[in-house]
Amino acid sequence: MSAISFGRLGQLLRKEMRQMLRDPRSRPLIFVAPVIQLLVLGYAVTTDVRHASTYLLDNDQSVESRQLASTLTATGYFDITQRGSRPAAMARALDRGDVLMAVQIPRGFGGDVERGRPTAVQLLVDGASANTATVALGYASQIIGRFGMERGADVAARMGTPVPAPGVDFQMRIWYNPNLESRTYNVPAVMGQIVMLMSLILTGLAVVREREIGTLEQLMVSPLKPIELMLGKTLPAALVAVIDLIIVAAVALLWFRVPFEGSFLLLAVGSVLFILTSLGIGLLISTVSNTQQEAFMTMFLFILPAMMLSGMMFPVENMPHLIQYLCRLNPIYQYLIVVRGVFLRGAGWGTLAPQLLVLAAMGVTVIAFATARFRKTTA
Repeated sequence: MSAISFGRLGQLLRKEMRQMLRDPRSRPLIFVAPVIQLLVLGYAVTTDVRHASTYLLDNDQSVESRQLASTLTATGYFDITQRGSRPAAMARALDRGDVLMAVQIPRGFGGDVERGRPTAVQLLVDGASANTATVALGYASQIIGRFGMERGADVAARMGTPVPAPGVDFQMRIWYNPNLESRTYNVPAVMGQIVMLMSLILTGLAVVREREIGTLEQLMVSPLKPIELMLGKTLPAALVAVIDLIIVAAVALLWFRVPFEGSFLLLAVGSVLFILTSLGIGLLISTVSNTQQEAFMTMFLFILPAMMLSGMMFPVENMPHLIQYLCRLNPIYQYLIVVRGVFLRGAGWGTLAPQLLVLAAMGVTVIAFATARFRKTTA
């Protein structure tokens, strides 16, 4: 009786699938909730700045100052929601958080522009959200700088002054994400977060629920072996996680129009390795938890640092060196390199081989350790 009985295993698999899907309330949570999460997070998780509320303090009231204000709003990045003539009112709007940025145009701005003299425009940005403030300041600086160059060229042409040619012809070309849309970069990452979360929930609660309601003891005294019981708990969850992955990937491609430049086979292999690692972590959590509440708390202690250290929102290269080594032990970090590389860069097997090997090693290690723990808890 040392070999696995596929008859017993098949019966257990059918029992687990029926138990997982028989509750009408559980089916939407398993298959609809990931889609809702992707839709919400796909729109919410963005670093783009659009229609940022702006306070305009125009002390010049000239044609040129109005043209500058129109240039800012025409881009769609800024909306002038408040105007005034007193610096104190502008400061209060920033203090209250009513506006993200304030633009102060000094008196004489139009005359200086018309005569080709140097002039200045003051930008005040709410730095409470450092990332948003940096992006908004970058947008505004580029827009105002371009406005100044265009107006300077017009003045030089009108006055007959030759405009010196630049010594270097600088041309910028952006690869993989030409429009710099953060949604294109973040949606594949959200896919990985959702798949990890679903895998942890499905396996992390499977054994704990059996133990809590008392049916685990009945399974332990049955002819089922620990390895068969473990496979019976993980394989249905793996199938559901794969289905969830296919659903969220379809939403990313068809709804969000995320470009896909790589191989579906490569994405499938990387995703299966990632799912197996996630299922092993969930099974390990179930072996150290006696109740579903303990399992939820343990999952929370794992998933929050894992998401923060995945490189989804914050570049790992900017973190301290010790934290960077810790990030490389994070399966979500490795999977995000795979999914972003396949979706956006069209990376091949040779490029992503290190990440695939790391995911495979993580999966084998965590499943082996979880299996050993599972045997001890069911012995």
